[in-house]
This record gives sequence, C-alpha cells and structure tokens, in this order.
Amino acid sequence: MPSQQSSNHPAKEHHLPVRPGDPPPMKPAPTLALTAALLGFALITLDASVVNVALPAVGSSLGGGMTGLQWVVDAYTLAFAALMLSTGAFADRVGASRAYTLGITVFTLASAACGLAPNLPALIGARVVQGVAAAAILPASLALVRQAYDEPARRARAVAVWAAGGSVAVALGPVAGGALTTAWDWRGIFFVNLPLGAVALALLVRAPRSRPRPAPLDLPGQVTAVVTLTALTFAVIEGGPTGLAALAVAAVAGLLFLRIERRRPHPVVPLGLFRSRNISVAVAAGTACSVAFYGMVFVFSLFFQQVQGRSALYAGLLFLPMSALIGATNVVSGKLAGRYGPRLPMLIGQGVALAGLLLLLSVGAGTPPALVALLLVPMALGCALTVPPLTAVMMEAVPAERAGLAAGVLNSARQVGGGLGIAVFGALVSGGFVAGMRVSLGIGAALFAVTWLFSFRLAGPASSWGGTPGGRTSPRTPPPSATGS
Repeated sequence: MPSQQSSNHPAKEHHLPVRPGDPPPMKPAPTLALTAALLGFALITLDASVVNVALPAVGSSLGGGMTGLQWVVDAYTLAFAALMLSTGAFADRVGASRAYTLGITVFTLASAACGLAPNLPALIGARVVQGVAAAAILPASLALVRQAYDEPARRARAVAVWAAGGSVAVALGPVAGGALTTAWDWRGIFFVNLPLGAVALALLVRAPRSRPRPAPLDLPGQVTAVVTLTALTFAVIEGGPTGLAALAVAAVAGLLFLRIERRRPHPVVPLGLFRSRNISVAVAAGTACSVAFYGMVFVFSLFFQQVQGRSALYAGLLFLPMSALIGATNVVSGKLAGRYGPRLPMLIGQGVALAGLLLLLSVGAGTPPALVALLLVPMALGCALTVPPLTAVMMEAVPAERAGLAAGVLNSARQVGGGLGIAVFGALVSGGFVAGMRVSLGIGAALFAVTWLFSFRLAGPASSWGGTPGGRTSPRTPPPSATGS
C-alpha cells in the first residue's frame, strides 16, 4: 500500500470576501467531508482485493489465461503504487478538493469502462486508469479529513475512522467479490463503483475548499520509477525472451532512477531515507506483509475455484474467517505498540505470519476448504499485527514535515510488494498449481524469516532520519494504512 505529502500540509479553507447584503457563506460540514473521504478511500482499497475472487469468471468470459489474469490485478496495483510517490505533491499544487474530485470522477468513469470492457486488453487498460485515479484519491482524501477538523483530538479520531474504513474494505474485498460475481456477474464488481462514486462527489459539495500551494514535482524520477516497476513486473509475468528484454529495460531504468534521485533537489524518493535502520526495517517488513497477504489472496482465490471447483461466492466466504478478525487485530496491535513499543508486536506479528505460511504448506488439492480457510487466519492476523507498529516506526524515524513523504515511500513499497508477489506467485502456479503454491508459500515464509531477524535490530528514536536533536519527532496524525493489513 501512496507520496502523501498533502497529509503534512493540510489545505486551508478558502474563504471568499463577503459583501454587504450577501447571504452568509455555507459552513462546511466536517462529517460530510469525512464521509466523502472515507467512501473514496474505501473504494480504492476495495478494488485492490475485490477482483481476485472474480478472476476465474473474467478468464472464462474474456480469455487470456493466467498471464492475463495477473495483469488484471497488477495493472491497477502498479499504477497505484508508482504514482503514489508524486500525487501528494499534485494534490498540494491543485488543492486537495480539486484533486479528490478529479480522482473520483476518473475512477468512476474507469470503473464503468472496466464493466463494459469487450476484451481483456480493454479491461487491463481501464484498470491502469483506475490505478492512476486511485493514486490521486488517496492523499487528497486524507487532506480533506485534516482540513475539515480544526481540533487535533477530533481530527485524530476522524483519521482513525478513515484508516479503519480502508482496512475493512481490504479485508472484505474477497467476500464482496464472490457475492457480486455470483449474484450478478464479474462486471458487477466494477459497476457497483458507479453509484458509490456519485455519492462521494455529491458529498463534496459541502466539503471545505482547499487553496493550491507550490509543491515540487520530480517528473524524471517519477517516469523512471514507473518504467522500472512496469518492466520488472512484465519480465516476471511474461517470461521468455520478451521477459529477458523487459528485465534489461528494468535494470537500465532502475540505474537511471537512482542516478536522478541522487542529483534532484526534491527527489521523489530521497535515498538518504534508507540510511536509517528503522526505515529500512519498516519498509522491508511492510513489503513482506504485502507480498504474503495479497499474493496468498490471489493464489487461494484461484485454488478454491480452479483446483477445488468451488463457486465464486463459496470462495469469497472462505476468506471471511481471516477478514473478520483483521480490524480487531489492528486495534490490539496499536495498543501493544503503545504499551511496549513497536518492536514487540512486530516480532510477534511476523512470527505468527511465518508460522501461518508454514502451516499452509500442508494444504493439497483434497484438503477440506473449511480447514484451508482456518489455516489462512494466522498469516492474515500476523500481517494485521505487524503493519500498525511498522508504520509507527517509519513515522517516528522522520521529522514531522517529512511524514507525508515517508508514508508515500512506505505505502508505495507495500503496493509494489503486493504487485510483484502476485506476478511471481502467478507465474509459479501456472506451471503446476499445488507445487507452485507451495513454492510461493516458501518464498513468503523466507521473506518473513529475514524481516523477523532484522526487526530485532530496531533502534530507539535516536536513529531517526533527519530528525530533531535526540531523534525525537513531533506528534503527527497517523498516515494512511496505519491500521490496514
């Protein structure tokens, strides 16, 4: 799971001069602004997971095989991940309310294009546009919440509600996907976005208007980041001589990206961030969580339907046990981090996720579906325990004015991890499902074993990057995905 620089600089409400005899200006309604922002955030996070259970139906309708199905998911994820690095600055430049309106409008139209797609290339292209719009929506939605609440305590509660809504949307994605595909059609998972997008736009009428402000954009860095990630994912999914050529493109673009970022005065990813041990560990652990969570939802969505022959609705319901506990686990993790510090819940969470992935190695084609559903729970709970404290570690390692940039780097890394996990695991299961699934589980377990060991090296606040003397940073509002798995 986005740069969210707008979260550091909440847009100021824009008041026009009032002339004698004019009616009093309409007072913005904070609750409506929160509802609009929450709805948009829930929509874009839901679309990251809702499509997985519908993939077999998409394949039956449009063809394309495993490669095409991987692109249906990754086209959205990669566009979302890569552009999140810059959309916080974009929201600042045009104003959060304008950026949000534009993002919701484009996302809703792209959803309609997905639902009407006559073939797989058209669907994949519309998914790319969805991802671009989602990257604009996320930082702008948080800025809307921050500018709607002047009192810090009320604002903190509002942001917590906003973040929890995204977490619930991610968790319920597979269930909603199965229900909509069965009751309607796979196209229903996209058409349902239309009325919800319209409601979000209607609620914006009374949201505060934000004033644009200057914000630097690193266009060369952003372009090379997009080329690197797209080429790398293409290489993994396509394979063969074409994949090798794409891998070479990714290597060249990646080196060019590093060169650009070292020289830019306002880089999209300041490489100095990773000199901080805490930041490196937080990004690595967050990436491992996304590889495991999104990769396993993708693999087991196909496993339930293609290997065990279950319906989309049945497959979606099998994810309910793990989904139902994620929100509560996020809360428990936050309390543990507040009482004992972030290292303990990170270690517990990654250990539980590692154990869960190892338990899933016992799953075969004949394993009862209900048992598989229960075996998925430890992996999901481990991720839910890990993400809130690692986000806190990331935020405490930077000064307050760099919180949005750090949140963007972390969430982009998590989204990229999810996209590459789906690409790698999809390639593995296409050569023999159960054997490839077990190799995928082994890869996920190995990642968690490494990040679990690294988490023992988490330092205190004195290791912060660019912080104040002593490493202490000022309190800040939690970033997006602070409570999401």
